[in-house]
Amino acid sequence: MNKALRKPWTYVLFLLPVLLLYVLFFIYPMIDAFEKGFTKWNGIGAAQFNGIKNFDRALTDDKFWNSVKNNGYFILFSVFVQVPIIIFFSLLISNVKKLQGLYKTVVFIPSVMATAVIGILWSFIYEPDIGLLNIILTKLGMQPVMWLSEPKWAMFSILITNAWQWTGWYVVMVLAAILSIPKEIDEAAVIDGANGFQRATKVTVPLIMPIISVVIMLSIAGAMKAADIVIVMTKGGPGGATDVMATYLIKYGITNVKYGYGNAIAVLIFVFTLILTVLYQWLIARRSERIEYE
Repeated sequence: MNKALRKPWTYVLFLLPVLLLYVLFFIYPMIDAFEKGFTKWNGIGAAQFNGIKNFDRALTDDKFWNSVKNNGYFILFSVFVQVPIIIFFSLLISNVKKLQGLYKTVVFIPSVMATAVIGILWSFIYEPDIGLLNIILTKLGMQPVMWLSEPKWAMFSILITNAWQWTGWYVVMVLAAILSIPKEIDEAAVIDGANGFQRATKVTVPLIMPIISVVIMLSIAGAMKAADIVIVMTKGGPGGATDVMATYLIKYGITNVKYGYGNAIAVLIFVFTLILTVLYQWLIARRSERIEYE
């Protein structure tokens, strides 16, 4: 066995099935989508080359840029609202001495539930007449809010729902990083007279920056491909106010049987996501890739 592992071809044989699957299900579809993005195609007949018309149509469509803006809202909410909440709950649970496993399970449950279930559950919470939120507002003497029917509230409502679903997933990741920090470091901070807040902000958070960086990058990537929660809750309405790029693709590409245009939108989503993740990795993430305990 050891002699076999010393031969380069052994590693090639192990890697070949994975590489084949990667090419088959990622590289080839990506190249095919890029190629079809320059065509007029209904998905059945022969594709007709039409140059950059699909891309020009998308980049000059106000509805497309509105969907890009909504993806931006997802990113901003994830990075500046959801991530701080994730860090806060992770620090809170890490300091719990009893029933820590129970708390981890409770916050993780929404992440394993189907998006359709999450969307329907929160649609009932946002329901104008019998929804929990409006019942509370009415009890407080305030007017009910049309959470999913008014453009100024619909996107915010979806962002809250999406954050509620995925916060627990990232909490478990960050919590694992916190619990892996040697106890001696925290004990040394206590001896030096640091209180709980100082230990959290000056010791724990800096040491878990690599995993926080990963969480932010995953949040950005997830925000760029958000679609299912929007489809379940609003279908992009009211009046396209909650459309994101993926729902725009479905609405104006797949549903209208304009697969050439749909592929062009898919390519744009890929390019935008690639640019954002590369910029984040280059400007921010690489500065916190490695932390050494001393």
